[in-house]
Amino acid sequence: MFNPWLDLTFRTMRLGWDAQNVVALRMLRMASGGPRARAELNRMVAEKVAAGAEADLAATTAVIAGSEDHVVAGKVLRVFKKRVRANKRRLTR
Repeated sequence: MFNPWLDLTFRTMRLGWDAQNVVALRMLRMASGGPRARAELNRMVAEKVAAGAEADLAATTAVIAGSEDHVVAGKVLRVFKKRVRANKRRLTR
């Protein structure tokens, strides 16, 4: 039987790598200055608040449904993965 926590670990490592790329891309955009940098900063703050709320809702819903711990963690990870990947696509265009 496959350990679900091992799978979650690898998915988290991948998310960490993608998040580092997004941070680097955002820093480049902010370093350029101007209205695009200010818009990126505002967007970043708003997205973090929204992602936190969405992850909290996903975790709460999974806990209420009686899901196992690794399933709850996976649902939270999925929320952040979706947002990080969207930012990476947007910032590399």
